[in-house]
Amino acid sequence: MNKNFKIVHETPSRLRYKYLLLKEDFIDENILKSYLENIDGVSSVRINKKAYSVVFNIVEDIKENIEDVLRKLTLDDLLSTDCVDNAVCVNCVSSEKPSLSGVARASGALIAERFINNNLAKATITTTAAIPMLMEGTKELFTEGLTSKVLESAAVGISVYRRDYLAANSTNAMLELGEYIEETTVHKSDDLLKELSKPNVKEAWVEKTDENGKKVEVLVETENIEVGDIVVVAAGSTIPVDGHIVHGDASVNQVSMTGEAEPIKKQRGDRVISGTVLEEGRLKIWAEHVGANTATQRIKHYIESSLNEKSSVQLKATRLADKLVPVTLGLAGISYLFTKDFERVASILQADYSCALKLATPVAFKSTISKAGHDGIMIKGAKSIEALSNVDTFIFDKTGTLTKGDLEVIEVASYDEEWTEEELLNLTASTEEHYFHPVAEAVVKAAKQRGFVHMHHEEVEFIVAHGVKTEVEGKLVVIGSRHFLEDDEQIDFSKHKDRINKSLDEGKTLLYIGFNGKLLGTIALADQIRSNSKESIEKLRQLGVNHIVMLTGDVEKKAQMVAKELGVDEVYSELLPTDKASIVKKMIDEGRNVAFVGDGINDAPALISANVGISMSKGADIAKATADVSLLKDDIDAVVQAKELSNKTMNLINTNFKATVGINSAILGGATLGAFSPIVTAVLHNGTTIGLLLNSIRGVKK
Repeated sequence: MNKNFKIVHETPSRLRYKYLLLKEDFIDENILKSYLENIDGVSSVRINKKAYSVVFNIVEDIKENIEDVLRKLTLDDLLSTDCVDNAVCVNCVSSEKPSLSGVARASGALIAERFINNNLAKATITTTAAIPMLMEGTKELFTEGLTSKVLESAAVGISVYRRDYLAANSTNAMLELGEYIEETTVHKSDDLLKELSKPNVKEAWVEKTDENGKKVEVLVETENIEVGDIVVVAAGSTIPVDGHIVHGDASVNQVSMTGEAEPIKKQRGDRVISGTVLEEGRLKIWAEHVGANTATQRIKHYIESSLNEKSSVQLKATRLADKLVPVTLGLAGISYLFTKDFERVASILQADYSCALKLATPVAFKSTISKAGHDGIMIKGAKSIEALSNVDTFIFDKTGTLTKGDLEVIEVASYDEEWTEEELLNLTASTEEHYFHPVAEAVVKAAKQRGFVHMHHEEVEFIVAHGVKTEVEGKLVVIGSRHFLEDDEQIDFSKHKDRINKSLDEGKTLLYIGFNGKLLGTIALADQIRSNSKESIEKLRQLGVNHIVMLTGDVEKKAQMVAKELGVDEVYSELLPTDKASIVKKMIDEGRNVAFVGDGINDAPALISANVGISMSKGADIAKATADVSLLKDDIDAVVQAKELSNKTMNLINTNFKATVGINSAILGGATLGAFSPIVTAVLHNGTTIGLLLNSIRGVKK
């Protein structure tokens, strides 16, 4: 058995495998399905992601070929494939620009026919110009049944049969012009999406150790970079990985990923994401996410998923358009029975709903996904937009959403008169600066803000889940938890018990510093509420959200203080991680449409349970993978932007929908009563379609 798959069942025409690649967080079964269906000899593929199952229906014995593909296929291959026949792949969106040849051909015939008196010559020119459309209509009739293309071709064919060459050429020219504008509109929409799916950085410099133990920089292909590698990036280069800075200061332009126009200063300990550009400076980055797990690849995956997904309103529009084709055809038939007027029939056949109904809706969704993506908001498809527009309840996991998620030093307390607060902070920072622990990073950051002066110390010993040890001037320094200092190192806390308990009652997180066997002092840290959290909650209410909930593991007293400050409606405190999903389900059972906003590994069940899951930028990978909306910028206002975009998009789609049905019904009625000639009907119908498409591609205002 291969480590990537095992065969579960086989017959001459069917193979079933357990495929472990389906366990990957970022894989999309639709993309995998389309990829596997391209194998020669495979008639169809069925995938069950939850069961890690792939079923192949085959027309010949190709078991060996299939297993060879399954053996070699990786997530990177799947997301970077050219997939020419794969309808859900960004790379497959045609890069070929729409052609004006059809418009030129039809317009040329329209003009030439006006200057020719010979009927045979007129018929020849008109028929030649109309043949491509007539052939397409005939082909579509046999392959897809009655469609708008069939009706349009019939209208042109009837005009040619009646020798009404002006009507035939005018109609043909208008249809070709309309089709060109439709193709241009969709092409521009897809270009916006493709722009977000940036090409990968092909090569990068990685720090290696040579045979002599010296550090050297080696140019490697980015696909060969591994987690834990030190990637070196110089000014002007694109960062190829997601990770932490271990050395250097730089100015990083993140506009392509987060929408922030101004370059951001980055230094040791800061996070950086792939796809951003280093403008000044030089950085060494510890690679945390590589290959298909980087931010740029996740964006690409989101886009590929969105292209494959249809919302209920989109499906409704498609079904309605299909149902109305026979109605149009039926009216044309009834009209001919009563009037025997082929001109009226040709006019009726042009008043079709399909183009505007089927094209305007997906273009509006694509436009919104693109605009949101440029602002660092990744929306996973049309369904997510529609669901978010219906949300009336927002549930926030407090830490990392309503709060910054980063500890900050709020107080330094020295218990020894010989040590100032600055000296105590410098001692702690000098010892802690070697580690990426959130507490250590907060202490070092605070020391730098106050003018950090490094204090010489001996080698630092890190004790997992306890703290650190070192020596300064021959005296032992211990920094960490109370348990570490009081129980393990036997440091007396009794003299400062009341002061410590007061800080703890106020909800502060304390870091304890011991020096030469005595408690030297404490550093209080807290996760600060975001400056715009309250404002964002108020904006959500203005967008139709009537219930705001906060979840936290904090004690009841502290939770109520935060809830009161922010103005939330309901708060759940002292929660276990497993409680979050049950609260989400409870509110859904009450009839609420719920959006859950979180960022932790333990938030994944709640993100899945909610009608819409939104993951914050610093969230765990599993949170981002299960979310419907993933934020690339660390700003709670992005949640508001996502909700606002969704509301406006659905309003735009509903407006287009009503306009399409109303205007085209009026045109159809006029054509049926003989009020409009085929030329007038073509102008009105195509003009409406073009207007609605342009309205959709313009999209909503941010």
